[in-house]
Amino acid sequence: MDDLPASFTVGFDLDMTLVDSRPGIAATYRALSARTGVHVDADLAVTRLGPPLAHEMAHWFPPERVDAAVAAYRALYPAHAIAPSAELPGAAAALAAVRAAGGRTLVVTAKLGRLARLHLDHLGLEPDEVVGDAWADGKAAALRSHGVGAYVGDHVADMAAARAAGAVGVGVATGPCDADELRTAGAGAVLADLTAFPAWLDDWLTISVFPGARR
Repeated sequence: MDDLPASFTVGFDLDMTLVDSRPGIAATYRALSARTGVHVDADLAVTRLGPPLAHEMAHWFPPERVDAAVAAYRALYPAHAIAPSAELPGAAAALAAVRAAGGRTLVVTAKLGRLARLHLDHLGLEPDEVVGDAWADGKAAALRSHGVGAYVGDHVADMAAARAAGAVGVGVATGPCDADELRTAGAGAVLADLTAFPAWLDDWLTISVFPGARR
């Protein structure tokens, strides 16, 4: 792609968008159960990834123990969650496609930034920047402040954040929300997975970002 007149930024969610973190998260919940004696149905918990960790902990721990459970889980996370988790199909190619077109990539996730970085470094995924601990209005604020033009995510809340930030929401049906749910939440496009992202990006740049640019 030649003579693109300016840069642009594409944001990506992490869990179930770039990374299949379900095996590692389930392992961490099992370790948490062993440490605390509180049963957490790890297989159920990983079907509803997306919201902040405290939301899930509230299903299993009384309110006065949620903060301690979150802290214990995060302490266990590096040893249990990173190695079992895998790159989702097309993740590296999606980041590379943005970079090849002259854009920047930003990961915006509800996960703590330092834990998100562990996943990315382990898998060799290299976004330009990571914003962690962001959800709902916080995620929308991060997208706005970084000038994100399109945000890719697997959750209806990702599409709502994109819409609130004035960005195009690109849904990927690799997480807990299906294609119809993502469209209803405002997705401008829905992809089966990130392997379809480079073609979408090419069309978006031509039509919306750099119309008339020589290609």
